[in-house]
Amino acid sequence: MDHKNYTIGIIGLGPIGQTLAVHFKAAGCEVAITDLDREKLNLIRKEGSEIVLHLEKKSFFKYVYYSVEEMLEHDFDILISAVKDYHVDKIVDMVKENLKKDVFLLSAQNGIDIRKKYLRHFPNSSILRMVINFAGNLQAPNVVGINFFNAPNFIGSMDDSQGELAKWLAATLSSVGLTTEPANSFAIIDKIWEKTILNAALSPLCAISRLTMKEAMNNGDTLEIIEQILYEAVQVANAEEIKLPDNFIKLAIRYLNNAGNHMPSLAVDLINKRETEIDYMNGKIVDYGRKHYIKTPINLVLTNLVNAISCKDGVGKCKDYK
Repeated sequence: MDHKNYTIGIIGLGPIGQTLAVHFKAAGCEVAITDLDREKLNLIRKEGSEIVLHLEKKSFFKYVYYSVEEMLEHDFDILISAVKDYHVDKIVDMVKENLKKDVFLLSAQNGIDIRKKYLRHFPNSSILRMVINFAGNLQAPNVVGINFFNAPNFIGSMDDSQGELAKWLAATLSSVGLTTEPANSFAIIDKIWEKTILNAALSPLCAISRLTMKEAMNNGDTLEIIEQILYEAVQVANAEEIKLPDNFIKLAIRYLNNAGNHMPSLAVDLINKRETEIDYMNGKIVDYGRKHYIKTPINLVLTNLVNAISCKDGVGKCKDYK
């Protein structure tokens, strides 16, 4: 297959999905998109999708579909899943049931072990992961404000069988300013853990305290908690033989000190009484800690508190220990 003829399908048009859609379209790819929000789709049909602040770009789309089933009728080669972690199971089932041909799947979600959700229906050789190093929020349904971009992003084939495809995807995004690098199957796992730990350090703490990321980093009480989250996570990562950068905790604190004066997406979800991704962030640190008999009390408390609030709000699963 000629790389120049790759057609892209994207499910989920939050900040990540729209940013990828706009950049692939700007690179000359044929892009088909869908989302559950009809208002958003109508605006994108009429006005296009725009990226502002740290990245500035706008694209219009010919192929905008009002359902996943409808979009799966489109003849594309690479399907990008940019939905929240807790929607992946449903999406994977829907894709498997309605897909008419074999495609490559690119998971553009944060969190550890998301790949396992795709493996229920698809071979490892067809799955790629992307580590996103930009963050943004929707300023309007069709306008994404990118708060920061700590380049590069990373894309990797989960078993290295699609290394050339990972290189093509990375080069295509980089050609239009969304700097992205290919990574082998071991490196992409390391990068997934690194990004997840950074997210885990602030997201649940901000969600519960209602502090912005900058406020949490500037408060001595919360900073001490953040350092302990990182320390527990690094212990677990080391036991799992994850290769983190030297002096990772010091580098993480330096990185997090540049965080913006806004809420991370998990905090926004919790505040708005939506399901959160905590189980694939701090929850995974706890799970792998148990595997290696490493205690992770701060990550456990934050995971359980976020889940308890979600349960109270009626949007998360409630654990029954009776």
